[in-house]
Amino acid sequence: MRSLLNTLIALVAGWLIMTLTTSSALLGTFTQAVIHAVFALGVGFLLKQNGLVSFGHALFFGGAAYAMGVVLGMGWLPAEWAIPVILLGIGLAAFVVGLVIVRVPGIAFGMLTLAIGQMFYLLATRTRGMTGGSDGMGVAWPRTLYGVPDSVLYKPEVMFMVAWVVMVVVALLLQLLLKTRFGAVTEAIRDNEERARFIGMRTTAPKALVYAISAVVSAIAGLLSNLSSGFVSPESLHWSVSAITLLMVIVGGFQTLLGPIVGAIVYFMVRDILGDYATYSMALFGAALIAVIVYSPHGITGAVAGYFKKKRKAKDAQTAQAQLKRKAA
Repeated sequence: MRSLLNTLIALVAGWLIMTLTTSSALLGTFTQAVIHAVFALGVGFLLKQNGLVSFGHALFFGGAAYAMGVVLGMGWLPAEWAIPVILLGIGLAAFVVGLVIVRVPGIAFGMLTLAIGQMFYLLATRTRGMTGGSDGMGVAWPRTLYGVPDSVLYKPEVMFMVAWVVMVVVALLLQLLLKTRFGAVTEAIRDNEERARFIGMRTTAPKALVYAISAVVSAIAGLLSNLSSGFVSPESLHWSVSAITLLMVIVGGFQTLLGPIVGAIVYFMVRDILGDYATYSMALFGAALIAVIVYSPHGITGAVAGYFKKKRKAKDAQTAQAQLKRKAA
């Protein structure tokens, strides 16, 4: 019930942002922030549940966009069918790959995902006939998508609300998933995989499933980005895209699902505010990252939650002291 109430509040907040934002350019920035918040949700979900850092999730972000471009360009499927088929295909492929790579611990896992991602980045730059090579490719989205004409869909306010609703729904589904036995099992495996095996848990398949879910969430973000721009380039597959998204997750905090969303929005807002100093924006964001790691390892959401927790403890202590005084009197 609480999750549904939070979802309703989030949807109303998105509507208010759309209504109060009069600048189309600013609304476009908000849309990109929300799309990357979905991407950060995928990366953060993997880090939260598996404790694994991926430098290759741009493969799913850009790969979904490329897959949509190829499918629509070849006329294999209508867009309404292509979207679920692509997401399902990416999920299955990620699960199969995950069965192998999640066995690798720590930094080795990150380097392995980096290698796989860069392999597909090079493939996209060199298969010029299908992907357009380093020039990228335009994606011919249909004139109507799920009954909505493109003249309506591509309005800044509509595109923002589509991205916002998708973000809220994805966050809700992940939150509900974490409340099931699957969430408890994956957390137990993350905390102590050896002990989980000792009590009879199978650890590889749940970890691979977490990897596959995070890949699908990242692919959803890639499709949203492609729908918004109608274009995809090899840069969307580069490891730096994964690294920047990982920075968003760390700044926002990966202990909760809200953290990656906050980190992505903060990153885009800071980048927009510092537009006149764009050359140094990454250096400033890096300095902010260092400050967060040193002074608040749990990110922005962790710092806020810790502040309110201290306030609540102080209030409880004052209440207890007052009760003791009344009893003594």
